[in-house]
Amino acid sequence: MALHSNPLSMTALIECVPNFSEGRNPETIRRITERIETVDGVTLLHTDPGKATNRTVVTFAGAPEAVIEAAFRAIATAAELIDMRQHHGEHPRMGATDVCPLVPISGISMEETADYARRLGERVGRELKIPVYLYEAAQPDPARKSLAVIRAGEYEGLAARIAQPAWKPDFGPAEFNPRAGATVIGARGFLVAYNVNLNTTSTRRANAVAFDVREAGRPKREGHPLTGRIVTNPDGTQENVPGTLKAVKAIGWFIEEYGIAQVSMNLTDLAVTPIHRAFEEVCRSAEARGMRVTGSELVGLVPLAAMLEAGRYFLRMQQRSLGVPDSELIHIAVKSLGLDELGPFRPAERIIEYRLGGMVPGRLAAMTLTQFANATAAETAAPGGGSTAALLGALGAALGTMVANLSAHKRGWDERWEEFSRWAERGQELKAELLQLVDADTAAYERVMEAIALPKSTVEEQAARRAALEHANRGAIDIPWTVMRTAHEVFDLVEAMADRGNPASASDAGVGALAARAAVRGAWLNVRTNVAGLKDRSSVSGILAEGARLEASAADRESRILQIVERKFGS
Repeated sequence: MALHSNPLSMTALIECVPNFSEGRNPETIRRITERIETVDGVTLLHTDPGKATNRTVVTFAGAPEAVIEAAFRAIATAAELIDMRQHHGEHPRMGATDVCPLVPISGISMEETADYARRLGERVGRELKIPVYLYEAAQPDPARKSLAVIRAGEYEGLAARIAQPAWKPDFGPAEFNPRAGATVIGARGFLVAYNVNLNTTSTRRANAVAFDVREAGRPKREGHPLTGRIVTNPDGTQENVPGTLKAVKAIGWFIEEYGIAQVSMNLTDLAVTPIHRAFEEVCRSAEARGMRVTGSELVGLVPLAAMLEAGRYFLRMQQRSLGVPDSELIHIAVKSLGLDELGPFRPAERIIEYRLGGMVPGRLAAMTLTQFANATAAETAAPGGGSTAALLGALGAALGTMVANLSAHKRGWDERWEEFSRWAERGQELKAELLQLVDADTAAYERVMEAIALPKSTVEEQAARRAALEHANRGAIDIPWTVMRTAHEVFDLVEAMADRGNPASASDAGVGALAARAAVRGAWLNVRTNVAGLKDRSSVSGILAEGARLEASAADRESRILQIVERKFGS
């Protein structure tokens, strides 16, 4: 699943999640991650060592060229420091760098990401003399796409396997490298490593649950379900009874440092099986087998969308409004999934968009009320009326959202929670759009000032300055025009809440209408004043006509909503 939640970045970004066969020696782990950080343009996102598995999952991201350079340096360092002849751990493995997937995040396709994986694999094989197998999207041979198939027999069986013509590496020597083993490099969608904690110490019981839920299921047997003869297909392959979850790989294991068994899962397609679905299915299977789920843990990072979807799922189960801030959705997800049972779950560190900085509010939107008021009152032209109009619109949307959420939770209105939840979700969308426009309006003004400051000594410079100024002025019109249209949409929300929402909050809906009217009219003033700076006004004739209509409509909507509110006072 490529991530598209970062609206601030249109450049190509990929993630790399190498798994190193060392989880107990902090010095070795430190030296590997330090090598990653020597590459400019790469952000080290997370390091997750596991003592029982003797394995460390490292996550970093950046521009593709920088990422594959960092990955190469990390693989080279791991080959120097890790001796597979001495390695023992709970997790399947076949090399010092066991697996090294590349994951598209934004601005790049899976096919392009696979090309980078092949480039990395070729270099590792050629320069480091490590056998490299490609997997998933980077592997053209369907029979060799699966990591589990490639890794069958693990490190201990690698010497015999690599000698078979059918298992010649894709890159590097077809010879056993006793120290480094082999490395699997590929491109895949966003994979979430997710472990669910059980109130048992039995690996066998945990495995039973894993077999219940994983897509591959368990071997089909004749007679006794555990000891009966395994049924085979006509071609001699083992016949399986499928598990209940698609796009899920799972095993059960005992983690000594926690004193519990876990169902350890790889969720390979969150669109097919999201985190909360995997959690609920493990709960169901565990309960049927006399066990309880006590919590869960995420290994590495997780997409924001997955956490928000989980939060909405659990709120929906409670028949609560889904139109709450992202922070509350994440809180509900963390508590419902028990993600903080074994250690704190810090969203700023564990959600990939937050770590990459793509979800950070703009400078103005991040200010306190006092800071924004002081910045507006300062001896500068920005932030000014345009940013303030956008903020007023956001406050109008917020008030409408508040009334919707209170109405969804009103005693005696339980059957209407979905109606109000839909309104609250729409209010959250409008609020978020208008908050972004607070900063966008000031940025547009600053671009006009930059264009004015351009040199104008020569004919060429004057022409360039005129073009830049015309472009900047058009941008300074487009932003308040967007504010105007978006703020006008707030009226639908606040009118519905004034008319059908909690009567005790009708005045809040009325204030929301006042704020929305001020936002529309304020943005309209900014559109008109910025039109004066354009040389070619023909391109905005449609905006001027539609803007006048919206301004008049806003006055009518405000008046109508306030009449509704007045009637509520009299009832």
